[in-house]
Amino acid sequence: MKAFFEAIQTLFVDLLLLPYDFFRNLELSSWWGANIFNFVFMLICFSALVYWVLQLRTHQKNNEEKQDTTAHSFLK
Repeated sequence: MKAFFEAIQTLFVDLLLLPYDFFRNLELSSWWGANIFNFVFMLICFSALVYWVLQLRTHQKNNEEKQDTTAHSFLK
């Protein structure tokens, strides 16, 4: 059983988490380079949020949204 857990450790530490070691070492020389994926992720999330809000506004202006509180049977 111990070998099974050591195999899982080897898989994650030596293979799957190897890119994180690269970014950890990169941070010592370039903070911006080490955090580029964080900035890309924040940009994707922000653009998705803006798109979602614009879609909500579009549906609200077209009166397509049912805003009645009794729209669901459990809210009666």
